[in-house]
Amino acid sequence: MFFRQYYLGCLSHASYLIGDTTTGQAVVVDPQRDIAEYLADAEAHGLTIVKVLETHFHADFLSGHLEVAAHTGATIGYGRDAAGRAEFPIETFANGDRIHLGSDGCGVELEIRETPGHTPESISIVIHPDGPDSEPYGVLTGDTLFIGDVGRPDLLASVGVTAEELGRQLYHSLHEQLLTLPDATKVFPAHGAGSACGKNLSTETVSTIGEQRRTNYALAPMSEDAFVEAVTQGQSVAPLYFSFAANRNRERRDLLADDITVPTLTMAEVLANQHAGAVVIDAREDIAFAAGHLRGSVNVGLGGRFAEYAGEVMVPETPIVLVTPPGHEAEAKVRLARIGFDNVLGALEHPVDTFLSHPELIEPLSRLSAEALAQRMKTVSNLVLVDVRNPGEVELGTIDGARTISLPELLTNLDQLDQSLPTVVFCAGGYRSAIASSLLRSRGFTDVSDLIGGYTAWETHQSLSTNEAT
Repeated sequence: MFFRQYYLGCLSHASYLIGDTTTGQAVVVDPQRDIAEYLADAEAHGLTIVKVLETHFHADFLSGHLEVAAHTGATIGYGRDAAGRAEFPIETFANGDRIHLGSDGCGVELEIRETPGHTPESISIVIHPDGPDSEPYGVLTGDTLFIGDVGRPDLLASVGVTAEELGRQLYHSLHEQLLTLPDATKVFPAHGAGSACGKNLSTETVSTIGEQRRTNYALAPMSEDAFVEAVTQGQSVAPLYFSFAANRNRERRDLLADDITVPTLTMAEVLANQHAGAVVIDAREDIAFAAGHLRGSVNVGLGGRFAEYAGEVMVPETPIVLVTPPGHEAEAKVRLARIGFDNVLGALEHPVDTFLSHPELIEPLSRLSAEALAQRMKTVSNLVLVDVRNPGEVELGTIDGARTISLPELLTNLDQLDQSLPTVVFCAGGYRSAIASSLLRSRGFTDVSDLIGGYTAWETHQSLSTNEAT
């Protein structure tokens, strides 16, 4: 058996290549859109990819099933409930179906188990390494079972499938399909820590059924009603692009090009595109952006969850102009393509030199230390504080008087804020607040700052101030 997990940290996404080295047949499961690694590994190990299996219609990234199929001729497979819901040819698999990669009853065999709950069509894939009767090596659980968590059942509420209905399906999928596997069976999920598809995901990328039975809060003994309440409460706000990506994963669409090129744009061309409605995404670190940036641009640093947060500050299919550190233009384009944001017009040439040549177009970002914010709160009576963290974070504490509008909700709730009032935004550590403050400035807010170090810095300042006072 050949088995490899591919982990894409910037989207907390895991995909897999499984093959039988005797027959040379292989499948890819839940692939990312840029597929070069799968093709290279298959070639290096004498494997032919014959199927692309999707554990469900993903919402948090644009899957590479069409790219793999186009390059290899592989068929695309989903769970039974996906029938009739894709614009491209698929084969569907029901509970108990087997995919034979080996031959004559030997070699690698994949067993399909229907595990609805995160979505109606969700499946898990049990890997038998040496024929149908061999002990399972592992199970690919998609978004049904994570390390430390289970898939959230509330993402389809907007299309009429209730969280309670899916939560009850999830309870039965876990107890009747996955927890019936031997404790030694390895668990390989589709996501890890940082994914918005759950609320308590571990940084680990592999576990076992037995370990999850012992440590996963959602698998503790409880009634079905208690389970539904536990897994539907405290979920983060889904990123703005999720519904777009989920729909695109059902559609025929353009393939990601093998050769990623990004046209170079002059400042005049950038300004013309910006005037015509393009969003300028400045992917430099927040410190560089704060020092000086093109007026109206939005800061989403490449060093973080770039694609996810870029997908929260613009409407899908909006034209995009990039400002990146030199040499990172193609990286930024690929990372945006992974969530289906393909409309990249180009990148500003020589950003620093260009900025120095056009000082009249450049402005700094206002940033406040915790001490400066405390002073400003005492002297500015109409100061507006905006906490852009997720609800679960806010529950642990926030700054007195702050309004809570999570970053994924900010773009669609700008009318709740007054552009003319002095505003300070904060998050946990400063990455999201730099995004939020630049977004507000790009939308006409005249006096916006963000808190350096976020709520963590504020708590430290308050603690030190209390100690000094006593």
